[in-house]
Parts: sequence; structure tokens; C-alpha cells
Amino acid sequence: MADTEKPKGPAFKLPDPTVISRSMADVAERSQRIVSEWLKRQSDADRPFDPLNVGHAFLEMTTRLMTSPAELMHAQFGFWQDYMTLWQNTARRVMGLETKPVIEAAPADRRFKDAAWKENEIFDFIKQSYLLSARFVQDVVGRVDGLDPKTAQKVDFYARQFVEAMSPSNFVLTNPEVLRKTAETGGENLLRGLSNLLADLDRGKGRLHIKMTDLDAFQVGGNIAVSPGQVVYQNDLMQLIQYAPSTDTVLKRPLLIVPPWINKFYILDLRPKNSFVRWAVSQGHTVFMVSWVNPDEKLADKGFDDYMREGVLAALDAIRKATGEQEVNAIGYCLGGTLLGSALAWLAAKGKEPVKTATFFVSLLDFAESGELNVFIDEEQLKMLEERMQRRGYLEGSEMATTFNMLRANDLIWSFVVNNYLLGNDPFPFDLLYWNSDSTRMPARMHSFYLRKMYQENKLAEPGGITLDGEPIDLSRIRVPAYFISTREDHIAPWKATYRGALLLGGKNRFVLAASGHIAGIVNPPDSGKYNHWVNPELPENPEDWLKDAAELAGSWWPDWQRWVTSYGNERVPARIPGKGRLKPIEPAPGSYVKVRLI
Repeated sequence: MADTEKPKGPAFKLPDPTVISRSMADVAERSQRIVSEWLKRQSDADRPFDPLNVGHAFLEMTTRLMTSPAELMHAQFGFWQDYMTLWQNTARRVMGLETKPVIEAAPADRRFKDAAWKENEIFDFIKQSYLLSARFVQDVVGRVDGLDPKTAQKVDFYARQFVEAMSPSNFVLTNPEVLRKTAETGGENLLRGLSNLLADLDRGKGRLHIKMTDLDAFQVGGNIAVSPGQVVYQNDLMQLIQYAPSTDTVLKRPLLIVPPWINKFYILDLRPKNSFVRWAVSQGHTVFMVSWVNPDEKLADKGFDDYMREGVLAALDAIRKATGEQEVNAIGYCLGGTLLGSALAWLAAKGKEPVKTATFFVSLLDFAESGELNVFIDEEQLKMLEERMQRRGYLEGSEMATTFNMLRANDLIWSFVVNNYLLGNDPFPFDLLYWNSDSTRMPARMHSFYLRKMYQENKLAEPGGITLDGEPIDLSRIRVPAYFISTREDHIAPWKATYRGALLLGGKNRFVLAASGHIAGIVNPPDSGKYNHWVNPELPENPEDWLKDAAELAGSWWPDWQRWVTSYGNERVPARIPGKGRLKPIEPAPGSYVKVRLI
């Protein structure tokens, strides 16, 4: 080798002492402030509760597991056989021989997308070792007999949370991408990551509030939620937005959208290219949107029936004044759909039918099989939650957000731990994640009623099981034609559970299933060319029978809904300008209620 040549190897950058000194001084100052804030919170009697409450469930699982040692031994034997095969294969690879993997990550698993997880023998061994261990843990949990369904669900959820937390991709020394970047930057990525961690703790006042996107890249009413319109009505709980038309004539029957108040309405108006609001306006609908208030302690006593009276019923009355029309088409999204169904049952009990078609976006009316959110709903947890809400008057938005994020921990927690704290990257600007981080509070009385009467007791599905504003309600009395759109990978409102709602209502109902999840499957404009959907005009009792006979169609379900809703009336009238009716403009869309941000 010539004297001028140097052996090639991975680039390693020596850290800059000035940068390190400045960073550590900043770390010390911020850490002291965060610890002081944390200590203050402990003295305020606002201690965090255990969001899983799995101790009893896990103890019951291990007790039953020990009574069936043969099952455990069988699982262990299979695990060790696979592990020995992995050792042998790794040794063969080191010697340059080709081997097949003992186990492979799912194609959609982005934790192991870096090429080194496959090409490097050591990291391939680490990955496969983890996948085998993860499979063993979940296999053992799945073998336990005799657990009641709720305990089994809780144990399975807890095991998966543990397995995902222990992934080698979450640690510096076992993540090849992190090691490579550490070598390239001289460890500056870890210093930046520590700075990001402290910033998130600071922003959460001592609790970790992971920053998922660039919070300065978006502005509600600036570059998201920009469809033109006017707030034409408001009360303590909501503002009602009437959007400006984009066609010379519009459908005679206005369209009311009732979004959830767990999140904000602008998921349906993120950007012009994926805005359901803008698309519906372009199809000739006069769109009215409920924008819920972000409540504080002053609204602690607002109940579910208040949301019905001051939300759905008040909006219907306002639309009559604004347009002169006595009938509307209505859409409810998620919890907004649960409220819409409840309001329709209340109106039916009163002999009224101002809603002529109802559409339910991923909405639960029967909560018998409501998915993994049930993990968080048992008597002990509900009492703990109610105590917290009574002290403050509301459920803090960040607590609700954490619950939903845990349902998809790899995507919504650990991927950001790796990106923000280990790689030291700033999160990418993404409008959907900005919306996801825009938390809302829940009034104490309303949220307690909702969790107990619907999730825990499933009373909405029972005729007369729930009384709203003095009236026992019965969903089977609803004769309004209904369109149910659900999504196949929904982790919040599982499609088989939402399907049951279509069987409860007494009218002529249509069920459509879209690909993807709770948000992406709904916010799927036709121009995107993404996510197929399934249709079947029949409604058999078993949702699997419905899917078996359903026809799969390419692209968005939005045009199917438009054909359905206009089949119940397509008469057109001159376009309506917001504020030209009996209701005068209060302020431009998107209004002030939606702009109240907690963090």
C-alpha cells in the first residue's frame, strides 16, 4: 500500500468541544426547570394514573399459566428449537454460506427498513432473535385458557406494548442506523436527541409530550382549514360554519356535518387537495360544519344530552333559519356519528324527522365489540379517571391522545423516539400529525356518561337503555335511510363493530367498507387513486358474510356516497351565500373555537 493511501472504513467525525459545552450547559438549565415543574405537579395532587391497570390481569394470567405447565413447555421447546436454528444459520452466514431466515418481519414493519438489518450478520441475528422472542411472548399469552375475554384482551394488549417497547430498533447500541449516524456526526445526533427530549418534557410540563411534526409549519385558517365560509351561529358548545358555494346552483337539501369533539373538525378540511368539505361543496352541497369548543372547567357539567341539544338540534334549527329548508342530509364522524344516531333516535321518539339521510363515518352505535379501547375501561380505571376529571372539571386532551397513540405504539410513539431522540432529527412537517397533536379536552360529566353508558354498559344498543333530555331512546325507531362507511384497518372503531350499527337502525341502510384506517380510509379523495373499497347492497347478520359477497372497487368511496345521497333528492336551487339568510356572519371560517390549542 502506498504511503499516501489510508485504509477505508466508516467515517467518524470527532465531536466539536464548543458544541458539546454549549449543549451540556443548555441541558443542565432545562433539566433543572423540568424537575422543578415535575416536583410542583406532585404537590398539586395531580399524580398520573396507571393507564393500563394490568397488574391484576397479568397476575391472573401467570396463575393460570402455571396450572398448565405442559402448554408452557411446548411453547418453550418450539422457541428454543427456532433459536438454535438461528444460531446455526448465523454461523453459516459468517462463513459466507447462504441461509434462509428463521423468521421475517412483516412487510409493513418499518422498524427494520434499514438495509443493515438484513445485510449485516450481527444485526440480522439481533432482529431475528427479537422477532422470535416477541412471537414466543405473544404465543404464550395466547395459550392461556380460562381468562374472561376482557382480561385476556388486556393481557394481550400489555404483552404487545412490552414487546414493541423492547424492539432493538429503540436502542442506540442495537440500531444500525443510529450507530451509523452517531459515527458520522461524532455523537452530535445524541446531543440533539437529548435536546429534543428535554424540549418535549418542557412542553408537557414534566410529562413526555412527543413532538410528531413541525408545529410551526401549520396554521389553522392559514394553510390548513382554509375552505372559505362564515361562522353563522354559536353557543357555549359549538360554532356552526356555513361554507361558501363553488357552483352556480346547489342541492336544495343542505348538508350538516357533526365531527367528533375528541378531535377537531378540520380533519375534513386539512388541505384543498384532500378536503372532504371542499369536495362536497364542489358537488353542489351547502355544507354546514359543527366546530366544537375546546372546553375548560366552566363546562364541567355539560352532558351528552347538552351536546345533542346545543350541538345537533341547535345546528338543525340554525340551518332552517339560514336556508329556509326544513330537511337536511347529515353526516356524523366517529363520536359525532354516535351523537347523530342518538339525536335521530330522540327525534324519532318525538315524531320528528328533519334529517332525511344520515351518514355514519366509522361510528359506533353498538359497543359490544368496540376494540382495544376497552382495555382502558374497567371499574377501577373509570373511578380513577372520574376522580381526576372531578378535580379539574375535564379530561386533559394529552391523556386522551396518549390512549389513542398506544393503540398504534410502533407508528405513533416508538418511531418518533427513534427519529427525534436517537437520530436527533427534527420531525417532518405533516398536516395529519399536526391535527393529531391538536388535543381537545372532554367535559367531566359528558365523558363519564359516554364511557360508562356506551363503552362499559353498551346501553345505546338497548331499546330504552339511554335517556336523553328526558326521553328514552331506541335506535330501531330510526327510519331514515343511512349510509355506513367503515375502514378495514380501523383500530378505534373496528369495522365489524360499526357494521352492527347498520343492523340496529330501522331504515333502508347501506354499508360500505374502505381500505386503510380510521383517518386515511375516510380522508381519501377520488383524485388520490388510493385505497379500494367494498360494496354489497345486502346486510346479512354476519359481517364476514357481507365481506365474502362484497364487490371490491378501485379508489375512493366518495363518489359512491354522492350517488347514494343524491338518489334521495337532487333538486337544485341558486347557490346560497353565507350570511345572506336570516343568520348574519359572526366571523370568517374556520372560526375562533377551533383555534384554541392546548400545547
